[in-house]
Amino acid sequence: MPLALKTFANVNDAGAALKADGARYLGGGTLVVRAANEGDVSLSTFVRSTDPALLALSVEGSRVTIGASVTMAAMARHPALAPIASAARAVGGPAIRNMATVGGNLFAPAPYGDFAVALLALDAEVLEGSQATPIEAFLKARDPAAGRIVSAVRFDVPEPKKFRFVKVARVKPKGVSVLSIAVLLDEAADGTIRTARIALGCMADRPMRAKAAEQALVGRKRTAEGITPALAVAAEGTAPITDAIASAWYRAEVLPVHLGRLLLG
Repeated sequence: MPLALKTFANVNDAGAALKADGARYLGGGTLVVRAANEGDVSLSTFVRSTDPALLALSVEGSRVTIGASVTMAAMARHPALAPIASAARAVGGPAIRNMATVGGNLFAPAPYGDFAVALLALDAEVLEGSQATPIEAFLKARDPAAGRIVSAVRFDVPEPKKFRFVKVARVKPKGVSVLSIAVLLDEAADGTIRTARIALGCMADRPMRAKAAEQALVGRKRTAEGITPALAVAAEGTAPITDAIASAWYRAEVLPVHLGRLLLG
């Protein structure tokens, strides 16, 4: 069955076109084009927008707004985003990063979507026009076929020492994730953890927070003894995926190991 391509100058018109059966938004194409090539017969029309706002990246102090069509490569080399560049560089190889967009990454199913894991730890907001939705709520309700177009994401760039990210893969440097972990910590002068946000990839069908581990870290220090309670409950509430890369059992077993290394590193 032939595929149609419709291009619109603004996001609103593109959003209207997505209401048709079989229409899917085309950003970087790293996921949706592959799905079409692999025989997804539910796709009949690609919808895209050339709205320049989708490519905007603005920085005001620590607050950054990134258009949905900004690529991983562009984010990885932007000086203002240096504290989180490792998360952008974790997405595929150079060719994929030159195409993969921040908007598309929000809809990527596990084991993909590593940058969305970082955005969840950063408590980002997802913008759809003038509507702003906390990323946790957005991820829980996301549906690639729902005809929604993300216009941008917005968050505060953390201080380098507060943000930590790791992608665990069996094939280096660009293998598919066994799991990914992003951590945002606020520590007092004596090292006591005041707040913690921990986001996990591949521990469910979409990025999720490790809330039990977050709570277990508060009031403790980043020592082997201090983080032990958090590691003990790291997998609480998770539903790891099983795929060709790793089983659900394996992901649950190695999560505390890699979370511990990330916290202590």
